[in-house]
Amino acid sequence: MAKFKVEFPENFYWGGATAANQIEGGFDAGGKGLSAADFVEYIPKAQRTKDNAMEITSEQIRKTLSGESKARHPKREGIDFYHRYKEDIALLAEMGFKAFRFSIHWSRIFPNGYDETPNEAGLQFYDSVLDELARHNIEPIVTLSHYETPYGLTKKYNGWVGREVINHFVRYAETVFTRYKNKVKFWITFNEINMITISPFTGGGILSDKEENAMQAKYQGLHHQFVASSLATKRLHEIIPDGKMGCMLARMSHYPYTPNPEDVLKAQKDNQDNLFFTDVHVRGEYPNYIKRFFIENDIEIVRETGDDEILKQHPVDYITISYYMSMLSSASPEGARTEGNLMNTLKNPYLQASDWGWQIDPIGLRVVLNEMYDRYQLPIFVVENGLGAYDTVEDDGSINDHYRIDYLRQHIEQMKEAIGDGVELLGYTSWGPIDLVSMSTSEMSKRYGFIYVDKDDEGHGTLERRRKESFFWYKKVIESNGEEL
Repeated sequence: MAKFKVEFPENFYWGGATAANQIEGGFDAGGKGLSAADFVEYIPKAQRTKDNAMEITSEQIRKTLSGESKARHPKREGIDFYHRYKEDIALLAEMGFKAFRFSIHWSRIFPNGYDETPNEAGLQFYDSVLDELARHNIEPIVTLSHYETPYGLTKKYNGWVGREVINHFVRYAETVFTRYKNKVKFWITFNEINMITISPFTGGGILSDKEENAMQAKYQGLHHQFVASSLATKRLHEIIPDGKMGCMLARMSHYPYTPNPEDVLKAQKDNQDNLFFTDVHVRGEYPNYIKRFFIENDIEIVRETGDDEILKQHPVDYITISYYMSMLSSASPEGARTEGNLMNTLKNPYLQASDWGWQIDPIGLRVVLNEMYDRYQLPIFVVENGLGAYDTVEDDGSINDHYRIDYLRQHIEQMKEAIGDGVELLGYTSWGPIDLVSMSTSEMSKRYGFIYVDKDDEGHGTLERRRKESFFWYKKVIESNGEEL
């Protein structure tokens, strides 16, 4: 059998990905308003009693705003990228980054979300970040909304439940497109848009306890996000003709638990439920299988005249995904389960798991890339993939995170195989290249980075940055364009 040589494309975008609410800090600096992320409380691991600790209630918000609550809100602090962005970008450049994915904090531009005029200080901050990236020849990939719905929109409309939010989002998008049209080519509308159906407050600033029918509310909010995404794509192409708009999906790939046809059918339906979001973004219409789901669950999406045409006429240019693990589907889901919080699933006996119970499945990434490329025939960008783990600082100051290197190496190898399979892969931005506040648990001890940040779960530390062993490994990966793993 002849040997088939596979190489990463010469213009492959190697880099890393972050979110404003997890790195910036400065939650009340420079005119910024509050966002959904600013209300997420830190709950120590030993005290966590439910899978999803990210949902916030109206009572929690009341107590936070009144000062009655003494809870910590780590996403208000981040890792102080707001003041240290030059230092951090210099470290990314030292690794040879070709691309850096980050988000613009919507409430830094429009403090309430519905303001008539943008906040100039916020616009200037991202000008400075983009200029610093340009100085180091790092391509920016900018997410418009990464779990950062302005609290003003929650207060006024209960977040994305209100159709009015569409116009506020489009105005925000137009503002940053116009401001940064000569600095940013690659854009993403909503990070992991499927999160709105898992954690409506995280994904859409929706307080479920204010809704009579919480399921109806989250899918209505999702519809508004779909329309807003298409309208933003339309405006991007008008303002930045060569600009590219991507959608973003938390890809939760499901395998059948057994060969039992009922398990196979359940896995197929679970995968459809996950791919529904990209189906709408790419194909511009609701698939028939989701229409049945809506009927069976008494969900009636309120559409306005023209919505269907907007979705159809303005699909995305490329697809982005996060991929961390695969999952199992069973028609009778009894058995040992993983500890993964948002991605709790039956344990796969063929896979190992991370310190947080997320099952490690590199081959699953190749499967996902092939399935999605076969389905859509659009370029794909892996914009999140990484290992959250406990790191130890040795007496000499070194951090020997060989486990992270092993994880990333195996996933990069499978991306390379997918390219050999014919998948058009644009790039890879690992999550997150510098330690940051965990999205799902608000911990610092759940570390992903090539760069260590001296801060603990209680918020103590010097914030000193330190290179891990993986820092030097990833530098070689980029230098060799994925040949030296």
